[in-house]
Amino acid sequence: MTLTMDLEAKNVEQAVKLACDKLEIPPEKLKYDVISYGSTGIFGFVKTKKAKIRVLLTEERAETQKNRKPRSREGIQTNPAETNKRVKDIIEQAFNGDESEAVPENEKRIVAGEKVLQRIVDTISSGAVVATEKSAERVLYKIKGGNSGILIGKHGQTIDAMQALVEKIVNKKNTARLRVQVDIDGYLESRKKNLIRYAESLADKCKHIRRPVTVGRMNAHDRRIVHLALRDDTSVKTRSIGDGYLRKLVIYPKNASTRRRPS
Repeated sequence: MTLTMDLEAKNVEQAVKLACDKLEIPPEKLKYDVISYGSTGIFGFVKTKKAKIRVLLTEERAETQKNRKPRSREGIQTNPAETNKRVKDIIEQAFNGDESEAVPENEKRIVAGEKVLQRIVDTISSGAVVATEKSAERVLYKIKGGNSGILIGKHGQTIDAMQALVEKIVNKKNTARLRVQVDIDGYLESRKKNLIRYAESLADKCKHIRRPVTVGRMNAHDRRIVHLALRDDTSVKTRSIGDGYLRKLVIYPKNASTRRRPS
């Protein structure tokens, strides 16, 4: 009989260390499967998904673990309340000192968004500066300098989290919703080109297998790029499904029926 033990931590490396500590064995002797690699958030505003591994146990180790008292997991857990308070303090400080009634509320929030973003960036990397470009429909925050790799994060997770937070600040009381984007050293343009190529390859797959293809969870900006990239393709059509910050996008063969139009 195969015996297993599931463990969760911030990332796979920490989950492996936790397992080794529990079983008192070196990493090279640990047998495990990765169930989930997890995903990162930022300051508790974008939900963090923990990594999860499944450790294979011998009967002897399983019995030993069963009889052992739980050990402290200090250093693995995070404190969401503390990180949320930290961000709220940053937001309040961003509004302080701007009491002029002549400045419209939406302008105050755009400036506050820049201040908050600068404070966040400063905690991640030194030497980075935020500048704001505004138009009638969009606010673009450009980050220059610093460690762009860390600021962007794995698969763009950090920049997505920063953009989600700043978007909430800018549009909280705005009746006319503005499109908020955060860019780092031209990352958005590079990401757009990669997304278009990815969308076209999935569209080709959809045509070949004659079945819907799910792109996966994407933010609104990325979904829009995919929708526009395939808009003129007469053989497929796209639709967003699900709710929340990250939704799924599905590509359908043209003869497949859809109930809703793309969003």
